[in-house]
Amino acid sequence: MGKFEIKTGSSGKTMFNLKAGNGQVILTSQSYESKDGCKNGIESVKKNSQDDARFDRKVAKDGSPFFTLTSTNGQIIGKSEMYSSNDAMENGIASVKKNAPDADVDDNS
Repeated sequence: MGKFEIKTGSSGKTMFNLKAGNGQVILTSQSYESKDGCKNGIESVKKNSQDDARFDRKVAKDGSPFFTLTSTNGQIIGKSEMYSSNDAMENGIASVKKNAPDADVDDNS
């Protein structure tokens, strides 16, 4: 089962990673000013990850596929790593869909 990990960066802002059951990071959030904002972001990922239309499939300048997850207002709430192929990216999206809804939250901030 996946989990969300909350941590505080060197700037003092809070962010989270969604990790798959194998420990691999599959989605990284923006930085939030407050822990409450970060927790709201996690709830948004849990909800929006179940709607395929919320995943924006993109290509980086070097040709690497990646995706972002957006909320209903269009704001980006998470970004993936860079993938080696479209198939790998689609597997990453499937992993977010599978792991996010019931993922526990570990607060390491």
